Amino acid sequence: MGQFNIEKISDTRTRIILESREIILVGTAHVSSESLVEVKEAIQFEAPDHICVEMDEGRLKNLEEGRRWSGTDLKNVLRKGQGFMMMANLALSSFQRRMGADTGVQPGEEMKAAVDAAREGNIPFSCSDRSIQVTLSRAWRLSGIWSKMKLISSLIASVLSNETATPEEIEELKKSDAMQGMMNELADYLPAVKTVLIDERDQFLSSRIYTAPGKKTIAIVGAAHVPGIIELLRELNEDKRSSSTAEIENVPPRKWIGKALPWIIPAAIIGLFVYGTFRSGFDKVLEMGKIWILANGTLASLGALAALAHPLTILISFVGAPITSLNPTIGVGMVAGLLEYVFRTPRVLDMENLNTDILSFRGWYRNRVTRILLVFFLSSVGSSVGTFIAIPWLTRIAGS
Repeated sequence: MGQFNIEKISDTRTRIILESREIILVGTAHVSSESLVEVKEAIQFEAPDHICVEMDEGRLKNLEEGRRWSGTDLKNVLRKGQGFMMMANLALSSFQRRMGADTGVQPGEEMKAAVDAAREGNIPFSCSDRSIQVTLSRAWRLSGIWSKMKLISSLIASVLSNETATPEEIEELKKSDAMQGMMNELADYLPAVKTVLIDERDQFLSSRIYTAPGKKTIAIVGAAHVPGIIELLRELNEDKRSSSTAEIENVPPRKWIGKALPWIIPAAIIGLFVYGTFRSGFDKVLEMGKIWILANGTLASLGALAALAHPLTILISFVGAPITSLNPTIGVGMVAGLLEYVFRTPRVLDMENLNTDILSFRGWYRNRVTRILLVFFLSSVGSSVGTFIAIPWLTRIAGS
């Protein structure tokens, strides 16, 4: 068993002594002005020979270039079925940025300050976090249907909320007991998401910190990760587990039910129409067709209307939803989103203002990029609800 001693330097700083090196963990609140000062002071005082930051290389590049979304090809996002993933990214960004609105510090600034300090002091540094795209994709894939619904509702709530935090509340987040309470609530509400957002990233971060070069490493991480990282560093030091993170760096394939469901539902609906034809003749099919078109088309078009889509987008959503719902390879949200893109193509100004527009409910509707994503999302939800409303109705008519 290797040496592993822990020294609590301050409320936010913990020193871990190993046999031949030391690791200093600095726990931060991501939108805290005090954290900016603490990061700079810790690096200056400790004089490390390597710095790890809780950030992936893509996020650092976006922070430094200041144009995170400007190069996004929205048409490609919609065609690849990644509209929800982009909405999730924007919603999370919106929530974090609102939390920092009253403190004047935006998410990631303390990490960028650490990188700036490393460059100024000619200290090697590494981006030690997992890609946010992999994290969100894993959270989605590993969640069941009910968890997905709760995740969607949480994201919608974060967009609609005007919640902000005072500097005092932000600083409170750096206390491990307060942060741990929040994580416990998250674990109860969305266990799969908590596992991916916290536990897996604890494992990823601890592995990167443990294998970082140098005799003295400073790791700048969110306060929520500190307890988990300490325990995992202890286990790594005792050789109880491998430092490999290959398993959690990949997006798991969809479960068989996830692959089969888009085919099962259309097959079941078509089967109901065939059964109704043989049982009661063509008149029943016409009645069933009216129900299918009204239920699916009406709710899809209402979703587009709720997003304040272009009138032609709303009309085509009504016509297209009953058809696309029977096609497992395409959804009405994709069609509606692409049509809205054609009718109201995003301007350069929309991309430039995206980071500020996502901070308000009105901004989501004002910006053409987020409006297109709302059209995609709400028309998809409307069509899905219409499908599940129509199925028992069609079943009753076919069997009567």
